[in-house]
Amino acid sequence: MGDKTLTRMDLSEAVFQEVGLSRNESSELVEAVLQMMSDALVAGEQVKISSFGTFSVREKAARVGRNPKTGEEVPIQPRRVLTFRPSHLMKEQVAAGNKG
Repeated sequence: MGDKTLTRMDLSEAVFQEVGLSRNESSELVEAVLQMMSDALVAGEQVKISSFGTFSVREKAARVGRNPKTGEEVPIQPRRVLTFRPSHLMKEQVAAGNKG
């Protein structure tokens, strides 16, 4: 597997190359999209991107955990977690990439 990480700058550069906006406008567009997604998730909404997947926030209840070193029981507070569920198309594309 590669060590490459896709960054905001990479996304902005791709928008610049494909759409033809200036680099500054491309960066602002990427930031606006990411901010809109973040705001929706904070508000508890789902973010569904066709052929890619769905981001959602899940509420996890309080529970009792255990410290693996000491065996001591530790209370775990209720919290919200971000989840991602890839679309079937995305799963197929990733699986096909693993075969090549």
